[in-house]
Amino acid sequence: MQDEYLYGKRGVSATKDEVHAAIKNLDKGLYPKAFCKILPDYAAGDATYCNLMHADTAGTKTSLAYLYWKETGDLSVWKGIAQDAIVMNLDDMACVGCVDNIILSSTIGRNKNLITGEVISTIINATASFLEELKKYGVNVHLAGGETADVGDIVRTIDVGYTAFARMKRDKLIVNNIQEGDVIVGLASYGQAIYEESYNGGMGSNGLTSARHDVLNKIYAEKFPDSYDKNTPEKVIYIGDKKLTDTLIVKGQKIDVGKLILSPTRTYLPVMKEMLKKHQKNIHGIIHCTGGGQTKIIKFIKDKKIVKNNLLPIPPLFELIQSSSGASWKEMYQVFNMGHRLEVYLPAKFAEDIVKISKAFSIDAQIIGYVESAKGEKVEINNTYGSFLYG
Repeated sequence: MQDEYLYGKRGVSATKDEVHAAIKNLDKGLYPKAFCKILPDYAAGDATYCNLMHADTAGTKTSLAYLYWKETGDLSVWKGIAQDAIVMNLDDMACVGCVDNIILSSTIGRNKNLITGEVISTIINATASFLEELKKYGVNVHLAGGETADVGDIVRTIDVGYTAFARMKRDKLIVNNIQEGDVIVGLASYGQAIYEESYNGGMGSNGLTSARHDVLNKIYAEKFPDSYDKNTPEKVIYIGDKKLTDTLIVKGQKIDVGKLILSPTRTYLPVMKEMLKKHQKNIHGIIHCTGGGQTKIIKFIKDKKIVKNNLLPIPPLFELIQSSSGASWKEMYQVFNMGHRLEVYLPAKFAEDIVKISKAFSIDAQIIGYVESAKGEKVEINNTYGSFLYG
């Protein structure tokens, strides 16, 4: 599929076709359909174990944090950036069953002329605080240090990334084997989980390039030219009408537009630990709806059609992005998670217990669709906005 949408015009890709083409001939590990690459136990040579290593960043969300910090002086947004980059690793790994005893290392590249030591300190301290919070729920992640480099010649503002490693027993793995007749339980990306400090808009760390430019006013191009790529066509740079500190009423609360978009990427690890404790043998697949949004599942099925006909309500943040940009609903579902960022595939008789576990953490959940047999791999979304077919 070609990126003919606004997203592609800004130099980013929802489908990552070029990346997938580049790596298509690389070894895909022990289980090619697993959500993360799974390697033999090179660390200790035990055939009953396997190794996982995962690397990811907060993406262009750091550019929005830079804008908000420069505009308001509020350092707290950088705490969320640390969580964003960590969760993009840990929750991917959790999709194959890894929810404990993980080693984490950071790689931060900054432009020292723009990013102060206070920012670096906030990110590093927030990392330690977030890992302490996870320990309360039995998820042990151990910080191994990392690298912080001043690379202003190649980094416009700051890039925040982490690499995670774990060793786990193979019989605890979740290897995607999604089957005809499975139902899909979707776990909300928005709201306020019992382990979150405030309302979460549901953004995650994907689609930030579009969210930033579609919602925010052109004044930010003039005030902060370091916040965007000057090679991007001018007509798609900051085309919205909102200022960072404009407010929306969400659940009776006034929330800044900037902070709503900057909501830290929700981790599902506490929920997944409990879910796997009870249902590891019953789950046929877990998908983290990151890059590719609601179409992410396509890469992890074979001759299946995924029908999503009972999605959770679209949260206010994504309604704002769509109304600001005029993007088609088809594009929206391909770029953003649109309200749920975790999918569990399993037989219908176990679905309500997954919903119950999620709701115990104050995270809404419901059966959002089902799996059919098909020729090829497809996703179909049906709701009041239309019927959209991908694949």
